[in-house]
Amino acid sequence: MQYISTRGRAEALPFDEVVLTGLARDGGLYVPAFWPTFTEREIRDMRKLDYADLALRVIAPFVGRAIPEADLGALLHDTYGNFNHRAVAPLKQMGHNLWLMELFHGPTLAFKDYALQFLGRLFEYLLNKRGERLTIVGATSGDTGSAAIEGCRDRDALDVFILFPLGRVSEVQRRQMTTVHAKNVHCIAVKGTFDDCQNMVKAMFNDLSFRDELRLSAVNSINWARITAQVVYYFWAGSHLWAKDRPLAYSVPTGNFGNVFAGYAAQQMGLPIDHMVVGSNANDILTRFFETGTMTPGDVVATTSPSMDIQISSNFERMLFELYGRDPDAIDGLMDQFSQKGSYTVNDAVWKKALSLFSGVRYTDGEVADIIDEIYEVTGEIVDTHSAIGI
Repeated sequence: MQYISTRGRAEALPFDEVVLTGLARDGGLYVPAFWPTFTEREIRDMRKLDYADLALRVIAPFVGRAIPEADLGALLHDTYGNFNHRAVAPLKQMGHNLWLMELFHGPTLAFKDYALQFLGRLFEYLLNKRGERLTIVGATSGDTGSAAIEGCRDRDALDVFILFPLGRVSEVQRRQMTTVHAKNVHCIAVKGTFDDCQNMVKAMFNDLSFRDELRLSAVNSINWARITAQVVYYFWAGSHLWAKDRPLAYSVPTGNFGNVFAGYAAQQMGLPIDHMVVGSNANDILTRFFETGTMTPGDVVATTSPSMDIQISSNFERMLFELYGRDPDAIDGLMDQFSQKGSYTVNDAVWKKALSLFSGVRYTDGEVADIIDEIYEVTGEIVDTHSAIGI
């Protein structure tokens, strides 16, 4: 499997090089040159597999010949054997045809453990094979940082630097990040927002001499391996719940658009997803895009769902690439416009295509609190603020 940049000026790379490179050298994001696909029968048969074996079935086509399948399977079994629920991502019924997928059974209780526990092991495997070291740089609104640190701590071939916005992450996640006594982990508090942190990381990657000198790579969802691992749980849920008379729809609390894009990838691979709901808090750049066709950031607002306090959703570039028929020149132009003018507007055909796939919703902190109360009264379940937005 080869990977191409959304902006078309970087060379195509195999999976292992994409993992170690992170951001393409032309500033774009890597996507597979084509989508591997599964038949309906193959998807139905996935329900017979445990989570690690299903992950191998889904991820192997993305890896190609870069890693022997036996080694990849061992990495995945080691990854998900570390989780605290036998099902790894259990499904809980919340109402008629409404199911909640529990993605908090990893070591840091964040859904990003499902990708970052794998990515840390993947980095170590690839670097040990090559006898190389890597410097990992990431920006976080909370959950990526703690999950990345847990996935990469004490790995001899890695140095990890995580930037987080001071006073804008949950206290639990701040402590998870800043109390790790590992020589290769470094946390940096930034007086600013998550978008400020993310812009610093992007600037480091775009300084090619600096990037090469320090051998930088990424743990944010700009790294394709993150998306690959997140595709797995869409197939996990879909293979268990899908029926001919019960089409699939996913509602996803969303910040950087990586998790939603993983759902789109699953759809392209054959999972029969009818629609996806993109849930936002007051930082509603995506909702406004689906309402108007224009992407314009606002000021970042601190909310009770801090992992979604983002106004620049980097992974949406991958979605634009798909919406524009994989035209890198169109994406290059839009990203230049966004960088220079602070906004862009897609054409009507692209906007309508986006609306056929997604819808956007937003909720205030007050509405989120009411939803949490209502869910508890009806089901007896206590959900967090991010999950409440999805429900």
